[in-house]
Amino acid sequence: MSVPSFDTRSGSLIERALFNHRAVVVLLCALVTALLGWQATRLQLNASFEKTIPTSHPYIQNFLAYQSELSGLGNAVRVAVARPQGNIYDAQYLDTLRRLSDEVFLLPGVDRARMKSLWTPTTRWVGVTEDGLEGGPVIPDGFDGSSAKLQQLAANVARSGEIGQTVARDAASTVIFVPLLVKDAQGQSLDYALLSRQLETLRGKYEAEGVAIHITGFAKIVGDLIDGVRAVLVFFAMAVAIATAMVFWYTRCIRSTLLVVLASLVAVVWQLGLLPLLGYALDPYSILVPFLVFAIGMSHGAQKMNGIMQDVGRGVDKLVAARFTFRRLFLAGLTALLADAVGFAVLLVIDIQVIRELAIAASIGVAVLIFTNLILLPILLSYTGVSAVAAERSLRAEQADAAGAAKHPLWALLDRFTQRPWATVAVAAGLVMGVGGFLFSTQLKIGDLDPGAPELRADSRYNRDVGFMNAAYGAGSDVLAVMVKTPEGQCSHFDALNKVDALEWELRQIDGVESTNSLSLLNRRVLSGLNEGNPRWYEFLPNQDMLNTVTASAPRGLYNDACGLLTVYVYLRDHKADTLARVVGHIEAFALRNNTADTQFLLAAGTAGIEAATNIVVKDAWRTMLLMVYGAVVVLCFVTFRSWKAVVVAVLPLVVTSFLAEALMVALGMGVKVATLPVIALGVGIGVDYALYILSITLSQLREGKSLSEAYYRALLFTGKVVMLTGVTLAVGVITWAASPIKFQADMGLLLAFMFLWNMLGALVLLPALAHFLLKPAAPVANARPTARDVHGVPQGAH
Repeated sequence: MSVPSFDTRSGSLIERALFNHRAVVVLLCALVTALLGWQATRLQLNASFEKTIPTSHPYIQNFLAYQSELSGLGNAVRVAVARPQGNIYDAQYLDTLRRLSDEVFLLPGVDRARMKSLWTPTTRWVGVTEDGLEGGPVIPDGFDGSSAKLQQLAANVARSGEIGQTVARDAASTVIFVPLLVKDAQGQSLDYALLSRQLETLRGKYEAEGVAIHITGFAKIVGDLIDGVRAVLVFFAMAVAIATAMVFWYTRCIRSTLLVVLASLVAVVWQLGLLPLLGYALDPYSILVPFLVFAIGMSHGAQKMNGIMQDVGRGVDKLVAARFTFRRLFLAGLTALLADAVGFAVLLVIDIQVIRELAIAASIGVAVLIFTNLILLPILLSYTGVSAVAAERSLRAEQADAAGAAKHPLWALLDRFTQRPWATVAVAAGLVMGVGGFLFSTQLKIGDLDPGAPELRADSRYNRDVGFMNAAYGAGSDVLAVMVKTPEGQCSHFDALNKVDALEWELRQIDGVESTNSLSLLNRRVLSGLNEGNPRWYEFLPNQDMLNTVTASAPRGLYNDACGLLTVYVYLRDHKADTLARVVGHIEAFALRNNTADTQFLLAAGTAGIEAATNIVVKDAWRTMLLMVYGAVVVLCFVTFRSWKAVVVAVLPLVVTSFLAEALMVALGMGVKVATLPVIALGVGIGVDYALYILSITLSQLREGKSLSEAYYRALLFTGKVVMLTGVTLAVGVITWAASPIKFQADMGLLLAFMFLWNMLGALVLLPALAHFLLKPAAPVANARPTARDVHGVPQGAH
């Protein structure tokens, strides 16, 4: 059909508004791209400790309510300074430690009042002498590095209770404890990338002096993840290159391939430009979102390009072909993108700001795809068309089919799943896989399953540092703190301390608890010390005068200034999900039995306490989130197809894929946590794209009276080839992430590749099998030969 014979008044209002003013649309999109491209240069990559925690959870609310009165139980860095040969009682080592401590003290964002090392005056010792209790700073007054002062230092350390905390058990290293502020002195949010670089600079400087530096803490994890973004950009570029090569291999048309890639990249630029405009930044957990937007855009763009290429091959003018393709696929594409948007948007129900910002960023990306890939791309192709070679190849395939030539072996194989024997086998296999995947997925854990930072490789520098801390200090940075609230001035009351003592004893019996510390434990130690260290006096006595005396000289970290809050420190072996669940469950049961109007045991502070709260929120939101995703997808599919049977055909393959993906997470040793939770939901939204494109053409043909076999075969010719192309292309693109130095990116690559492939197989195999049992043609048509126009699924009257 030529342009002069085409009625420009035909089509929907949206189509007429867009295609009758093509130049205006292209110009507006170019201006928006330039503006948002400039805005994208202002996008920052950073993270925030507060954004990774569920601030409305009772544990976190308790922590935030008393944060100013808790010593170093929030966001902190631990810097261990080790002497490779010998112990810390060496003048040169101690001078190095002093200078390093002074430099760390001056770093921006450090809570200097609570920073602690051997050289800070807050590190004190208490001892029993023949004159009574004595104490003072661990570093002796007038320390000059002499042998006598070193011996005095060793004695002070032994009496300080810092062994296993500030000083390693083998006395070969000490820790500089560095609590961090939310904002620096200038009121700016803490720049984790800058802080990490500064720490690495100090590490390099002082390791050159013969010491070994080990650094752990949230800030260092984020810094290492941000450093790994370079690798993310490399893999993103590889994915773009692979997608471009695969689409070109399919089309043999440079112009249409470049336009499909360009439209998808424009969507990414719009997304990245809108984020700083709306006051958002990227963080290591949402760095994968631009690729997801690109992947979704490639899937929809390839469908539009394929439709236009086939129409042009039949002799239709490129402008008319673009309009016909827009008519056939706009509704299916819009529904698919809305399903994608819902998959992202439901993440907003999770009370963790970093996930909510990920959801917002991804939703913005999906929204712009409606303009760039459903509207801009067809309009651009209406100007450029496709190459003669691509059109000729498409025409040859169509003519061969119209002439009754044998079907391509792959299409013939897939078409068999519309017949009862093959359909029965496919549905049975899908049922077995779904049930098996569900049973296996019940073993999926919430939270971390490995020590250290699971976001990084096990052999990463950070996780090696964690291993050193755990080995040298008996307990790493995994601290869970219980806050014991009493009336002001009564934190040393016997009844309260006796309950704390009982809780500590019970906790030390739990697997995973290395040690505890509290004001009650200090009373036991002091009582024993006052009686010449006799272990028989290592007891907790109901002597209020003595309790008051010990409390008066106790470190403020064990209670607050108003003596209305006690802190019980629980040092854990690791922060694995099972460890946290055991400890938290026991503390909650103890609190239920022992809470009174005057004494209340509150959870939780410390890194492990915060992670325990995060695990609880993730667990509560996990199934709710999936139900909401599926509910929204079902509604969108029903609005599109107006048939509950079609909805079942589209959604059941997604359910099977979800169960299998969760089973894969179990097999890979992955838990459900902040880094993995979004992918589980996104697999549903992204996966429905394939089903919507194939099912929309199949249903259109069934309404015309075609048999299921004919209808599905036409869907395969029109959209199935591109579904297979995009599924394989995107899976190959993300599987390259397996080589990433960032472990959670490698895990996400495996999960996404699996979902891309299984959603594709579900749409090509399980969908027609389910359709055999549920979908029927409008009216039987015997011995109907397909026409060239029918092969491409053009609705009646479209021309």
